[in-house]
Amino acid sequence: MKILKYIFLLLLLSLVALTVFVATQKGIFSVERSKVINSPKTTVYNYINDFRNYEDFESWSVADPSIKMTFPNKTAGNGASYYWTGSEGNGNAITLKTKEGESIQQKMKYDGTEADVNWTFKDTLGGKTKVTWKASGTMSFLFKVYTALNGGSDKVIGTIYEKSLANIDKNLDYETRTFAVEMNGVVKKTETPYIGQTFTSEIQKVSKNARIVIPKLIEFSQNNGLTANGKPFIIYHTYNTATGLAKISICLPTNKEIMTTSGSDISGGTLNGFEGVKTTLKGDYSHINEAITKTNNFINKEKITPDLSWSHLEILTISKLDVKSPSKLTTEVYYPIQPKVVPVAKTPVYRTDVEPTYPEPTEADPSEAPKTAPKLAPKPKPTPKPAPKTEEEQSEF
Repeated sequence: MKILKYIFLLLLLSLVALTVFVATQKGIFSVERSKVINSPKTTVYNYINDFRNYEDFESWSVADPSIKMTFPNKTAGNGASYYWTGSEGNGNAITLKTKEGESIQQKMKYDGTEADVNWTFKDTLGGKTKVTWKASGTMSFLFKVYTALNGGSDKVIGTIYEKSLANIDKNLDYETRTFAVEMNGVVKKTETPYIGQTFTSEIQKVSKNARIVIPKLIEFSQNNGLTANGKPFIIYHTYNTATGLAKISICLPTNKEIMTTSGSDISGGTLNGFEGVKTTLKGDYSHINEAITKTNNFINKEKITPDLSWSHLEILTISKLDVKSPSKLTTEVYYPIQPKVVPVAKTPVYRTDVEPTYPEPTEADPSEAPKTAPKLAPKPKPTPKPAPKTEEEQSEF
């Protein structure tokens, strides 16, 4: 019995010593990991900028099925956030500041542990992206104990980051490379009333602008008694690849056309019906140029005359607002064309209320006209003078 008491006391003293050691250690940590992701920078940035994707790549979330994530309406960009609960604790994260395609700054809290999180993105050779993930902050007492028993904060957090970055590379490698372009041919688009915003945008930022504007249009329609009558679409009034700029209208189709007050950034309008060449892109929007090229090739091959009064139309059939997986996106592209004019044969019209008249035949003297002379119209015969009426004809009876 005395031996058991000694063992118990020894364990207790060891626990107290460990507790004192951990308590006296600084709870400050700083961890950084980098990896080259085999995808374009814009694609990687957009993927990490949306909190909805975190449950697919954060290793601790993937490994723990008890974790449940909750997402508010805003999951990407400044002010985006999400929350999670699990058997080992609860936490949340919020995006504080973003620099398009360059960096993301976040704040994370997890059961007393707080961290400032920074992501940076840099282009590398071959269209790949170097992603650097850094976190620094203070640990809770329990987290200090856990890291002390498992090799320190750099090893514990660094391992999580390494596995998560590998998941990002794997997920995006599949998601961005799984796409298909289908040529649908010449179709007719019917007249469509809409509400929308018109402005000039960088071509590479059109997708981002659409994710910002469309929720505003949906909210506007709900507040003004309108009903969405189809999927959002983008009208490209101009599309200049030399300058990288396009004049666009981001639109939401509605059940009726409306007039908005002067000064409103949202206006009502109607997209007139037209004939166009339709192409469907299934997959990440980064492949939109493949769809545009295939459309132009079809127009040239079929010798179709394009309508150059505006550029083209894109319908976001399945957008980022509907799904988070890039491989499941669907974009319909329509290039306006001039309808073919079919000549209509004129049908002769005959009158039945009058008798036809024919010119009187005349005799020509072949000795007087040269063989090469053009044919001349015959001279009309002089009208004979009427004979004077007799005395009987001059009488009325």
